[in-house]
Amino acid sequence: MAVQTTDRPRKLAGYDFYHQILGSPKLIVAPMVDQSELAWRILSRRYGAQLCYTPMINAKMFSPPSAHAYRAQSFNTSCLEEGSSAHDRPLIVQFCANNPSQLLTSALAVQDHCDAVDINLGCPQDIAKKGHYGSFLMDEWDLIHDLINVLHENLSVPVTAKFRIFPSVEKTVAYAKMLESAGAQILTCHGRLRTQRGQNTGLADWAHIKAVKEAVRVPVFANGNILFHEDVEKCLKETGVDGVMSAEGQLYNPALFAPASPENPSSTLTGAHPPHADLALEYLAIVKSLKTPTSTSAVKGHLFKIMHPALSRETDLRERLGRIRGSNVVEEYIEIVKEMKERMERDAAEVMKGGQTIDDLITIEPTTGLRVLPHWLSQPYFRPLKSPTEASKRASSPIPTAHEDVKRARLSGQSAVGDIDTSL
Repeated sequence: MAVQTTDRPRKLAGYDFYHQILGSPKLIVAPMVDQSELAWRILSRRYGAQLCYTPMINAKMFSPPSAHAYRAQSFNTSCLEEGSSAHDRPLIVQFCANNPSQLLTSALAVQDHCDAVDINLGCPQDIAKKGHYGSFLMDEWDLIHDLINVLHENLSVPVTAKFRIFPSVEKTVAYAKMLESAGAQILTCHGRLRTQRGQNTGLADWAHIKAVKEAVRVPVFANGNILFHEDVEKCLKETGVDGVMSAEGQLYNPALFAPASPENPSSTLTGAHPPHADLALEYLAIVKSLKTPTSTSAVKGHLFKIMHPALSRETDLRERLGRIRGSNVVEEYIEIVKEMKERMERDAAEVMKGGQTIDDLITIEPTTGLRVLPHWLSQPYFRPLKSPTEASKRASSPIPTAHEDVKRARLSGQSAVGDIDTSL
């Protein structure tokens, strides 16, 4: 289905694209439904993110010429901010699709506003099953090949793909090589099965990701098990991938990719964990500054995640936050977050006046072995395991580690539970 055949500048591929256009990113914000929107991408880049993806866009809904409302909601180019060099690059726009024609029409509409177009082959949710996209295409290799290849042959920017693994390493590797042969110029391997979601999320399998990296010639990003800053380097080292992508881990701490501040030294934390109310206020200031509308559901979702460590304590603020409805309510959110900031500063001053350090205040959640930071600091969220037996079953690392690495792995979270799957 070739639609552009002449006078097209040569587009870079593989590592040339990765280095020259994307800038060799290693720290990547995942595509997340209603959560990796423009305002969040801007905040993420301030704290070290080197590449961002849009939320997943449904090509079937985006492709019709009459889809003005959905296009404005999903990827609003009319305000000249989404995909702009001043606000939003490097950027990859992600689509889900099961129809090559619809996908191509949609991708052509955005190719001038992004650096690549990604195909979602990983969404495990029921809506993806009903809509026949995402991970529910995993057994239809001919269709997937056509989806990738039609973009590879016709877009002025590269096509990439994000996928989940099969139970066997061999089939996962064969799948990845098929995606590469179809024209995908970057592969993101989410090291979880299609069935690993919700309460059954569990660990991502880094061994599968490592095998994919060793088998293909294009850049590979790893997705899964990134909760703390030190998990990034551990993943890069153990899998050999070119970049590490985080989804929910980064939603709870948008400073996940930033190194620790010298002002808050810690012997166990290599990454930044700013006061969450400060991050929430910074995010809201970005929302206010943009011409591009940010959905109320996205804003509310972010605030509940960022301030999660304290909202279980400050129940009145949680209830007020939940009651906010309608549009143009940013000022209401700001009022609540400012009150949260005052309370958190009060709590921190009370606890720290005895000369304690952050390290003194860190505790360990008993069933997972994950660190729990003081409630005024941003930090990952995880579901406590149901019992010590279950914790034991889920605590085995997918990649063998030396004995001396076990303590660090447990503290960082890699050996207990991965980042909960919001990423598609």
